[in-house]
Amino acid sequence: MRSARSTAIVEGLFAVVVWGGSFIATKIALVEVSPVTVVWLRFAMGVVVLGVAVALRGQFALVSWRELGLFAALGLIGITFHQWLQSTALVTSRASTSGWIVATTPIFMALLGWLVLKERLKAARVAGIALAAVGVVLVVTRGDPAVLLHGRFGAPGDVLILVSAPNWAVFSVLSRRALRFHPAARMMAYVMAFGWLFTSVLLAAGPGLSEVSRLSPRGWGAIVFLGIACSGFAYIAWYDALQRMPASEAGALLYLEPLVAMAVAAAVLGERITAATVAGGAVILLGVWLVNRSPGGAARDAVAVGPGEE
Repeated sequence: MRSARSTAIVEGLFAVVVWGGSFIATKIALVEVSPVTVVWLRFAMGVVVLGVAVALRGQFALVSWRELGLFAALGLIGITFHQWLQSTALVTSRASTSGWIVATTPIFMALLGWLVLKERLKAARVAGIALAAVGVVLVVTRGDPAVLLHGRFGAPGDVLILVSAPNWAVFSVLSRRALRFHPAARMMAYVMAFGWLFTSVLLAAGPGLSEVSRLSPRGWGAIVFLGIACSGFAYIAWYDALQRMPASEAGALLYLEPLVAMAVAAAVLGERITAATVAGGAVILLGVWLVNRSPGGAARDAVAVGPGEE
């Protein structure tokens, strides 16, 4: 029993560390190719890895046309649109800033649960939402909230990253029905496949395959990390961990993701770790902790489908 739990913790940590590094890998790849090319190549690899894993574990199953429609919608929202937002944002946004903003996704889960699912917002959750908002302002403005008075909100990409957080919250809520009838890995394999197909349309309408030849070994290394590690093995490890440990404990591991992103961004990209970033990040994590202290159904489902890193 203890061995199984230890394995689950290791797998969960592996997934979180890999996802934390996804922001840095994306920025490296974006130096050489456009966002849509990064997303298309990444999920071409991710679909293969996740699909093979599902097949080897005997989890593959044909689904109804209605479920295919749901998976297609989830692929459009959670893969095509979500990854376009984040990849485009990282052209101008700092990797560390993006990691902290994405960490606010549970805040939007709570708000969505309150607005749509009529879940109660207790005082602690309201306080958590307010704290997370303050933390985001500190991180994005780098400790100078006065710049908001001049209509500036960090880099242009920071706005797109901020939009990606509630977008993943919507994706998580819509995933609820599928998660009741399908293992998370099977659902994500279908969702990822549809998302990749929709991204193929964007690629064909945009740069096409011409950019692929521009990738250097460094660029390919970043793409392979994103596709095989982030969109493949990390999801497999995360689902394995969820089978062996409570969702609340697995969710606690996600607090490490922005810390990993900040540390790796500093080491690999040379992004400065400032007092404002650390303070704002701490306030964000405190706010998210208050919101998740008594997690509702929507928050549990957000853990089941992953953090939306990425």
